[in-house]
Amino acid sequence: MSKQGRVLVAMSGGIDSTVTAMLLHEQGYQVIGITMKTWDYANSGGSKKETGCCSLDSINDARQVAVNMGFPHFIIDIRDEFGDYVIDNFVEEYLAGRTPNPCVLCNTHIKWNALLKRADALDCEFIATGHYAQIAELGGRKFIRRPADRNKDQSYVLWGLSQEALHRSRFPLGHLTKPEVRKIAFDAGYAELSKKAESYEICFVPDNDYRGFLKRKAPGLESQLAGGLLSMQKGGAG
Repeated sequence: MSKQGRVLVAMSGGIDSTVTAMLLHEQGYQVIGITMKTWDYANSGGSKKETGCCSLDSINDARQVAVNMGFPHFIIDIRDEFGDYVIDNFVEEYLAGRTPNPCVLCNTHIKWNALLKRADALDCEFIATGHYAQIAELGGRKFIRRPADRNKDQSYVLWGLSQEALHRSRFPLGHLTKPEVRKIAFDAGYAELSKKAESYEICFVPDNDYRGFLKRKAPGLESQLAGGLLSMQKGGAG
């Protein structure tokens, strides 16, 4: 029986989730790793090689870390749960002239629900991610706080989490800076991982080509825009 309990760690194969699992393991938690396949890259129609948390390389990296540390690791397919909700909202917001943040929507309505569901199935009291954020409490209610490393602040994508989610979540990197996290990985023998490039892309736009993605998801968009521009030009000429 572990001192701290069982924790389900979301592992992307990157440095942050790796160090998250490492720290929790050292703190006495019984760690179980999980990697979630949220999106099928082939359906995005992008032109570049698959990258990011859903790629085969990243999944294998996460699995290897679990093997090295000696804890179980599961790969789950949540593409059906992810569905079209986040993507449809992303497209609709851009077409309405707004800039959406799909990570907020995904964390609030998809990812944490999927993690808590699997945590319950695996008898895990807690879930953990490599987000740079902290959790504080006031009057019995949990709330998100900014991390020690303001340059890596990810608290803004977690504001929608429920009280249940916050009570069961752990963010071990919240009090660390990115250079400190890299050093932890390097000292633990993950030299290559400590040098691994970070991804700032949205998982369903892995080539970071928003314009191309919107064109593929909204057929006729270019002609609509061209028609609107032509109307404006004609109006101005009159």
